[in-house]
Amino acid sequence: KADHIAEGYEKRGVSEKEAERRAWATVNKDDGGGKKSGSGRGKATGHPAAHKGGRKGGAASASRPKADRSAAAKKGWETRRKKAG
Repeated sequence: KADHIAEGYEKRGVSEKEAERRAWATVNKDDGGGKKSGSGRGKATGHPAAHKGGRKGGAASASRPKADRSAAAKKGWETRRKKAG
């Protein structure tokens, strides 16, 4: 799991060492650590970071005026129409 997260950080230009550090911090935050025998293993974790998806996006486009968004949508539609032939 940490490798997968570290890979994402590296793709975004974070150094390998820092990516590894952040990835493990994320994993520990996500599942609470404590997987040693006798620690009452197997507690539900909740995955707080995973719940943020979908709510975080869209702020940049929402802050643009309606006319800008509309123009961009029309431009995109026009391009798709032309490429479709």
